[in-house]
Amino acid sequence: FREAVADVEEGADIIMVKPATFYLDIIRRIKDELQVPTAAYHVSGEYSMIQAAAKAGWIDGSAVLHEALLSIKRAGADLIITYGAEEFARSNSVLAPSL
Repeated sequence: FREAVADVEEGADIIMVKPATFYLDIIRRIKDELQVPTAAYHVSGEYSMIQAAAKAGWIDGSAVLHEALLSIKRAGADLIITYGAEEFARSNSVLAPSL
């Protein structure tokens, strides 16, 4: 959080938090206290863990990806960057047939 404060003081227009899933509290605190646009980067390791567990048959990968991204949004992220963007869009968008 201290780095985000310093970035805002230096004129940052947006703050990026990564890895997103493990710093949901920081995303919320930035939104509440700094009131700047906040991006969350759902990094490759976070996405890979979901994919590996799905491949092993332990979880429904699409459902868990959806919940992970929803939790990031609920924490306050204005923008989410994820390796699962296309998969999420295909399974959750009215535009899915055109992707």
